[in-house]
Amino acid sequence: MALSSLLSFKMKIWGIVWTLILLLPVLSLSAGSSRPQVQVIQVDSTINPAIEEFILQSINKAAQAEVEALIIELDTPGGLDTSMRNIVKGIFNSSVPIIVYVYPSGARAASAGVMITLAAHVAAMVPGTNIGAAHPVNLGGGGMDEEMKKKVENDAVAYVQGIARKRGRNEEWAAQAVRESVSVTAEKALELNIIDIVASNLQELLAAAHGRKVTLDSGPKELNTQDAEIIRTEMGWRHKILNTLSNPNIAYLLMILGFYGLIFELSSPGAILPGILGGICLILGLYSLQTLPINYAGLLLFLFGIMLLILEVKVTSYGALTIGGVVSMLLGSVMLFESPAPYLRASWSVIIPAVATTAGLILFALGFALKARLSKPVTGKEGLIGEIGTVYSKLDKGQEGKVFVHGEYWNAESEEVLEVGEKVEVTQVKGLKLRVRKAT
Repeated sequence: MALSSLLSFKMKIWGIVWTLILLLPVLSLSAGSSRPQVQVIQVDSTINPAIEEFILQSINKAAQAEVEALIIELDTPGGLDTSMRNIVKGIFNSSVPIIVYVYPSGARAASAGVMITLAAHVAAMVPGTNIGAAHPVNLGGGGMDEEMKKKVENDAVAYVQGIARKRGRNEEWAAQAVRESVSVTAEKALELNIIDIVASNLQELLAAAHGRKVTLDSGPKELNTQDAEIIRTEMGWRHKILNTLSNPNIAYLLMILGFYGLIFELSSPGAILPGILGGICLILGLYSLQTLPINYAGLLLFLFGIMLLILEVKVTSYGALTIGGVVSMLLGSVMLFESPAPYLRASWSVIIPAVATTAGLILFALGFALKARLSKPVTGKEGLIGEIGTVYSKLDKGQEGKVFVHGEYWNAESEEVLEVGEKVEVTQVKGLKLRVRKAT
């Protein structure tokens, strides 16, 4: 009986041991999963519809994953007002704390980047960065008078002050950033209560943000970011393509290539491939233009210039259409993107080669056409005049004989006597008879 009890006791002990062994991986996984997580995305671009979509989708994914915070590593010269405002709304309505981190050293948060940084629950910068210069630029299709400029500026000031007030940041500096385009370093921004943290790296940022209280729509939340697991989310290929298309230089080149393709297709019907590629480039170019500040007068001048260059091939203008086309295309290219911000304009290093290449191609086609028009015909009756042949049967004056010209035997007549084997030159074609003379 005692032996049976002892065996039963040992079996229970072994059962407990094996249970603990089996549960050990589960317990380890459970302990590991309790570590807080933060999601990190990188924005190194102008603020455009593609970046807007990427940031808003990242906010939604972070909310679904229930991470501790979403960190946006920001480096931007600015961008479109509508995209910036949609991003700010997304941050304000986020159920996950948003940390905007101006990173790396040498980066900036300018123009639209100022509003996005100020809107964050936690604003941070790395040493060697700057923030400011948020004066609004005209993103419409025409110029603004002084009264309209004042209205736009006042609207931007009220907007940025509202953001700063909501986050408890320096409203006076925010207004100066818009009215006077002031810009400050990371250390000065911290001193002026523009941002919350200056951190040299992500780990330092997470440590500094730990324990901070932020306000979400659902209520206050204390950040738990100490030793948090960092999950990086890269921009997908779709957003990368759309972001690239929002570059004004890319948009300009796509428009040029689109017109090249259509011109080649119209001049050589049935080639198919140039038309397909031209259509694709033109559609992509038009998409790009709708994401940029377009001046429609510049667009019309650009199109008019291309039309004049095409007409030069069809109409004899002795270079007048070419000169007009180059000037019109160049002026249209300069006016096409109406913005004082260089990142919203096509670069001269793109405009000049594109206009010169277009003019060169048209002049090459024109020269080829003129050469073909002025060259001696090589077929038909006109192609025989001037050809050198050999007398096959004697030609007496006013009498018909035979000559061998251009690989063929022809009936011929002449005003002089020509012996067999003499070289003759064709001077006229009359039906199926040639008039010849002795070759000189």
